[in-house]
Amino acid sequence: MLPHVQATRFVVPLKEGGSLPGVVEASDDGTYVMKFRGAGQGLKVLVAEVLVGGLARRLGIRTPDLVVMDLPESIAKYEADEEVQDLLTASLGTNLGVDFLPGAFDYNGSRPAPEDEGAAILWLDALTANIDRTWRNPNLLVWHRTTWAIDHGASLYFHHSWPSKAPSPERFAAQRFDASDHVMLEHAVALPATHERLSPLVTREAIAEILADVPDEWIEPAVGHATPAEVRAVYADMLLARLATPEAWLPEAPR
Repeated sequence: MLPHVQATRFVVPLKEGGSLPGVVEASDDGTYVMKFRGAGQGLKVLVAEVLVGGLARRLGIRTPDLVVMDLPESIAKYEADEEVQDLLTASLGTNLGVDFLPGAFDYNGSRPAPEDEGAAILWLDALTANIDRTWRNPNLLVWHRTTWAIDHGASLYFHHSWPSKAPSPERFAAQRFDASDHVMLEHAVALPATHERLSPLVTREAIAEILADVPDEWIEPAVGHATPAEVRAVYADMLLARLATPEAWLPEAPR
C-alpha cells in the first residue's frame, strides 16, 4: 500500500490548476501537492493518478512518489480563503499526496527529453487516453535536469461514465488517440519500437499490484461491478483490451 500520512499544515493553493490542488506539509516532514477528493471529478481522478503514475514507474518514466494523506477537520476550519475552505471541508478524510519537487520548472522543450523517454511518455498517454499533455499544459516538470511527468488525472476517461454506462473494453480499445498537439509528438516515429519494448511490461499482474495501492473507499462501482475487487478487474480488462489493438490508437509520426 502507499504510505499513509496526515496533513499538518495547508501551505498555499495552486490556483493555476483546474482542480485547485494545494501544497501541504505532512506528518512525515514531507511537503506534497494534495489532490483533493472533493474537487471537480472526485475520487476517480485520484484512482487515475495512482494507476497511471504506477504504470509510468514500471515503464521507467520519472513521476513523483505518492502517499495517502489524511486531511483533518482542524486544517479546513482555519483556512481564510472561502473557496479553499469549502474544498478542504469537502475533502475531509483520505486524499492523495504527490511529492513536491522544490525548484522544478515547467518543461518548455529547451532541454528536450531523450527519444526513448519522450516516446515512452507519448505511448503511455496514448494507451491511457491522457489528453492533458499539450504545449498549452504540458504537465511535465524539469527537476535536476531531468523530465518528470505529473498530473495523470485526465487519463482513463471511460470511468467517468460508469455510473450510467456499463464498461466496454471493446469501445476503449478502438478509441483513436489524437496526438496532434501532444508535447512529445516529435517522438512518434519511435512508437512502433516503443510499443514492442513497453507493452510486455503492462500485464494483468502489474495492473493488479498498482491498483492494490488504491484505497477501497476511492473505488466507485461500475454498472454490473459492485465491489472494489470487481472494479479493479475492470480497469485491467479495459487497459489490456486497448493494449492488444495498437493499430487503433498508436499515433503515427507527422508527415
